[in-house]
Amino acid sequence: MEKLVEKLVSQANDLLWSQVLIVVLVALGLYFTVRMGFVQFRMIPEMFRLLFKEGTEREKGQVSSFQAFAIGTAARVGTGNIAGVATAIALGGPGAVFWMWLIALIGAASAFVESTLAQVYKIRDGRTWRGGPAYYMERALGQRWLGVLFAILITFSFGFAFNSVQSNTISLSVSNQFGISTTVVGIVLAIVTAIVVFGGIQSIALLSSIIVPVMAGGYILLAIWIMVTNVSLLPDVFSLIFSEGVLGIEQLFGGAIGAMVLQGIRRGLFSNEAGMGSAPNAAATAEVSHPVKQGLIQSFSVFVDTLLVCTSTAMIILISGVAGSESFAGVELTQAALTAEIGSVATSFLTIAIFLFAFSSILGNYYYGETNIQFISDKKIYVTLYRIGVVGMVLFGAVRSAGLVWSIADVFMGLMALVNLYAIFRLAKVARAVLDDYLAQRRKGEDPVFYVDSVENLPGREYIEAWESETEEQQTGTSRS
Repeated sequence: MEKLVEKLVSQANDLLWSQVLIVVLVALGLYFTVRMGFVQFRMIPEMFRLLFKEGTEREKGQVSSFQAFAIGTAARVGTGNIAGVATAIALGGPGAVFWMWLIALIGAASAFVESTLAQVYKIRDGRTWRGGPAYYMERALGQRWLGVLFAILITFSFGFAFNSVQSNTISLSVSNQFGISTTVVGIVLAIVTAIVVFGGIQSIALLSSIIVPVMAGGYILLAIWIMVTNVSLLPDVFSLIFSEGVLGIEQLFGGAIGAMVLQGIRRGLFSNEAGMGSAPNAAATAEVSHPVKQGLIQSFSVFVDTLLVCTSTAMIILISGVAGSESFAGVELTQAALTAEIGSVATSFLTIAIFLFAFSSILGNYYYGETNIQFISDKKIYVTLYRIGVVGMVLFGAVRSAGLVWSIADVFMGLMALVNLYAIFRLAKVARAVLDDYLAQRRKGEDPVFYVDSVENLPGREYIEAWESETEEQQTGTSRS
């Protein structure tokens, strides 16, 4: 019976990911790129300004723009950046990296749209905010049932299934390297997870803002060091990536999707999650004066994930020369590449990196489930039960293989992405109008501030909690700028 279920799930995954989802994500990514005026390219300087100049500003008890960025990046940057990239290269060749880059450049526009919408329709949660696709589906589209469906899909796939897989990766890595029992690792990991998640969004935001820069920064610096010490090989590496990548374009025009294209797009989408509806849940928590600010910062997060972290793994593997070996796949390929470049210390380094990458993903994934549980019901007992369930799944994943759970979660995530893409396609005009308002204020040299009456005929205006009308603000004499 179990084998039959695995077979059916595998077939569903192949259909969903290899055909339907890839086509829809790429097509809508291109549509959003054009509709938003290539926002992810022409506003890169603004992204840096927002993240590093304004991003850390917040009042006590609130989540800063940078912390929201860190939560979203924490969930995006996981073991897929180490094992996923290696798998793409092993199965698709160096040209798969080209397609990972391409999908990030396109997908950043989708990330901008969904995160901007999450900010517009966020709601008050004590001194902080919460929101995401479920919230704009209910408030802007008037389809609560769709929001509930999305909430169920993301809670199961991210909150439970993916967290069990991340803990499984951590326990196996630590056990293999240091000889510690997976049960012991699982118990310790469950306790640490419980301490953080029962501490609420503030604890998650604080820890993510510490782990993410250290984790991603250290890994990127290692890759840069390897590239600098092998600078003579770089022209050949980049030539290989682009030459094979262009062959993939020829395949597409010939009506075929080869392993290189498929692996590059699939792993790229899986890694940066652009358009899937996960990161907007983190984007909504930020305290900003205009929705576009966090939309731009979350768009930048896609670049950090794929163009920096994933590229770091690709460079390490391709420079090492072990990519062509059939003896390695997945994380073993990355480990072999690091060993070839920096020696046996690579094993310990990768174990630490995997722990940080995976644990940060657990925190980000957990929060995605929490905010969607709260969408379904405000009763605190459900959040408490969810937290207990997450801790339990972390322990379960650490001591048992979660292969079937992972496959089922893939299906849930694919369906979740289709539901979100439908919603943001319907609401693209709102994101464009909000962007126009932001640009108009920037051209005047102002620090943009958003009001509900800034956009004519704003869908679901009567349900918007986070943004006042300009008249109301003048009467109260307060300002968010």
